[in-house]
Amino acid sequence: FLFWYMGMIPDFATLRDRAILRLQKHASGPILLPFLPIRIDKIRAFVYGFLSLGWRFSSRHWHRYEAAYLILAGISTPLVLSVHSIVSFDFATSILPGWHTTIFPPYFVAGAIFGGFAMVLFLLIPARELYPNMKDLITLRHLENMARILLATGMMVGFAYSMEFFIAWYGANKFELECFQNRAFGPYAWAYWTMISCNVISPQLFWVKKFRQSPVVIFLVSCAVTVGMWFERFVIIVTSLHRAFLPGEWHMFHPTFIDIGIFVGSCGVFLTLFLLFLRFLPAFPMAELKAVLPEASPHHGHGHGGHGPGGHGSSTHGHAHTHAHGHNGVPAMGGH
Repeated sequence: FLFWYMGMIPDFATLRDRAILRLQKHASGPILLPFLPIRIDKIRAFVYGFLSLGWRFSSRHWHRYEAAYLILAGISTPLVLSVHSIVSFDFATSILPGWHTTIFPPYFVAGAIFGGFAMVLFLLIPARELYPNMKDLITLRHLENMARILLATGMMVGFAYSMEFFIAWYGANKFELECFQNRAFGPYAWAYWTMISCNVISPQLFWVKKFRQSPVVIFLVSCAVTVGMWFERFVIIVTSLHRAFLPGEWHMFHPTFIDIGIFVGSCGVFLTLFLLFLRFLPAFPMAELKAVLPEASPHHGHGHGGHGPGGHGSSTHGHAHTHAHGHNGVPAMGGH
């Protein structure tokens, strides 16, 4: 939450200032309810002002913001590695066949990147269609690069799947080997092969450039990967637990209505929050987009060819500017 929130503080201040400007320019405007005559812009100014934490776009604010942003960016990578490694150790340190394996930490990290990119594409591609101007910011080049990452991480995950079987065979542990044989050929084989098909086979389409550049194909593959990552968790947990050491403890898992309701409800809450985010908050960091626009360059409009044919005017202007300010924008010492 901290990474997400801090990046939007300058944007919250922009939205606050826009609401205040509308309040000052227009004496009347949309109100909250007929019997509650509070202007919506006043609510926006209050909420966005509270969230912006007193941001005033001063140079001191920007300096501290960029320093903190750099620190958080440096923390984020080891955080991803540590979080998923620790979660995988919860499984790996047990003595249960199917969980007791040292490949889990890199396996979970690769799977997190794989599933994360798939979920981003699953949400991003429909958003590009709902908001056509978004295609100017998220281009086919971005989608193609993300498809390449899906292909690379999908092959890492596939390698981890195969290594699990190799370790079970090479370790000469009867219970471990029977656990993995049960996964692939037992009563839950349908779940295992669904996982393999979605996570390993479907990303292989991206070897073809035509498919890497097709939003429809990328969306379908990202849907398949999202389903496959859910089945991966299902296979890891259920197939390792449904047959314990004693045959008398063997049983099948049957989800209850509560289990199904929790799953469907969590998906609904997430999608609701995502749509509210698109509706009320900037989906792209406005402050960062402004920084990369051509107008943000101090030399915008003073390049060659900017004044008259052949660019002679701009050359003269640039020469005069260098004389007046010296090199690197430092004022020249002394007169001429």
